Amino acid sequence: MGINSKAVQSYCCRTLVVMAKRPGLGRVKTRLGKDIGPVEATRFYRHNLAVLLGRFRGEKRWNTVVSVSPDQAVPFFSVLPDQQAIGQGRGDLGKRMQSVFMDMPPGPVLIVGSDIPQITPARISAAFRTLGQADIVLGAGEDGGYWLVGMKRTPAVLQGIFRDVTWSSAQTFDDTVKNLSGRNVVILDVLNDIDDGQDYARWQAEGMMF
Repeated sequence: MGINSKAVQSYCCRTLVVMAKRPGLGRVKTRLGKDIGPVEATRFYRHNLAVLLGRFRGEKRWNTVVSVSPDQAVPFFSVLPDQQAIGQGRGDLGKRMQSVFMDMPPGPVLIVGSDIPQITPARISAAFRTLGQADIVLGAGEDGGYWLVGMKRTPAVLQGIFRDVTWSSAQTFDDTVKNLSGRNVVILDVLNDIDDGQDYARWQAEGMMF
């Protein structure tokens, strides 16, 4: 089951897609779970996801879509008010994100992860504004990845931007930027996802609570 664009209503010309997993024990934040235990890691992911989606509830400036893995978990997310759930489909992360850009209704699209506590409506709004002057926006991550990727999608959806990217590595961001040579790319603020015990401890020490 892949993305069904006909099932995605278009409330406006902008779409925010949150890539999410069903928060099952031992199925999310496994690296973090090795440091703080799988129960606490799952609790963190579940709560952060709920808080993140709650921040966008009732948002009128864009349509919020939750892209879910596995696809069978779509009913778990379909009870969310004002937010739609779709399956991510198959393939690596790059293929799944490319499908999002291909299949969403017309207009600019932003994709974000679901384990970054610092994502706010203000940051999303700023990213959409930036797409008015750019082909692509990237929100860099401290670990070499990125927390956001957005595409204007006019006059066409760009192809190959995720080609030969080494996912979940310190090279993810650089690999993606190499594929964007010649494009108008804007880099946004650097944020940190919570991947391991050190990230978790710093997040707590800095008072970055929900």
